[in-house]
Amino acid sequence: MHLLTLGLNHTTAPLSLREKVAFPGDVLRDAVADLRRQLRGVLPETAILSTCNRTEIYCATPAPEEARAAISGWMIERNGLSTAPALDEHLYALPNHEAVRHAFRVASGLDSMVLGEPQILGQMKDAARVAQEADALGTHLHQLFQRTFAVAKEVRSQTEIGAHSVSMSAAAVRLAQRIFEDLRDTSILFVGAGEMIELAATHFAAQQPRRISVANRTAERAEKLAQRFGAQTLRLADLPDRIAEHDIVVSCTASSLPIIGLGMVERALKARRRRPIFMIDLAVPRDIEPEVARLDDVFLYTVDDLGKAVQTGMENRQMAVSQAESIIDTRVDAFMGWLSARQAVPAIRALHARGEALKTAELERARKMLARGDDPGTVLEALANGLTGKFLHGPTTLLQRPGPAQQQIGALIDRLLPEDKS
Repeated sequence: MHLLTLGLNHTTAPLSLREKVAFPGDVLRDAVADLRRQLRGVLPETAILSTCNRTEIYCATPAPEEARAAISGWMIERNGLSTAPALDEHLYALPNHEAVRHAFRVASGLDSMVLGEPQILGQMKDAARVAQEADALGTHLHQLFQRTFAVAKEVRSQTEIGAHSVSMSAAAVRLAQRIFEDLRDTSILFVGAGEMIELAATHFAAQQPRRISVANRTAERAEKLAQRFGAQTLRLADLPDRIAEHDIVVSCTASSLPIIGLGMVERALKARRRRPIFMIDLAVPRDIEPEVARLDDVFLYTVDDLGKAVQTGMENRQMAVSQAESIIDTRVDAFMGWLSARQAVPAIRALHARGEALKTAELERARKMLARGDDPGTVLEALANGLTGKFLHGPTTLLQRPGPAQQQIGALIDRLLPEDKS
């Protein structure tokens, strides 16, 4: 069985492609079930990690090349993409050792747009849970994810990988402060009520804005978030009429289509008499139509734009990165050792079965000799000679062949049959 990770992320693919192959919210569960149903023969084990920065498929497969082509074809068909080259040129395929190291680095925040960010670990745990619920995890991926979570915990507890990081929410606040002289005079609208919005609301609320509003598809979640920040709630259906009331709009939902369109923002600007609107789109797929960025008096930033803004302080984190990489390299070697031992299990079982068959045959032969009255000493000697001869036949045959096998068999014999020095 081979491990394989196939995917794309913020370093290999633009946002316009990442949003087309993303599986937000409840779509992820359906995607895992569909992948499991269609490719079960070539992918006995599989899981999907989908975030704003990446879509990755982790799998254990007996046929990695066939699996790579099958996954690419599935992604194209599932997401309605036109051609394979348009996707394949942005995909990376990581086999075995590389797949393990990649998983450890992702969970530890070393492969994130924001170095050391903690949200990715929770997202990986969600990916493993969804795969488990779909009966798509087997021994190999289950062990990979469990060790991945342990490595991430070790990295975060023994290094300062996240100590100097600047979150996207903090970067959004800084960008807003360039546009509005005092955020205490602003009205802020949060669209969505998930973890990213909660983080953004925490940072913006610390600036004590004049008013905060929360709009979400589920009223209960909107109310819960609103109560925490002393905000009012809106229905998503009210956005066209109420968006003009807000100076700052931060959106992150699981919608597969934009919920804030060009026409909606044009009408809002007209109602605001050209007063600027600062907009942050944290969603993938995007919540705000890209064309909105062309409007005068609109300052629209996506996750990729914020990613560029947070690439600061790298000098302070280089030592932490080196320490984290060292921990990961050690844990990768340990996992590959486990994987090698796991792959030897069928051979070990076959060896034991062969040994049992030889023992049974020789014992049966010995019983027949005793039954016809042969001398017990002669029977025992014949039993010992029979077992020894059959046991040594395989190694002896290999030792007669020239090449590296001689040294390997010799070393194995030294371990199995150490010289008696008594």
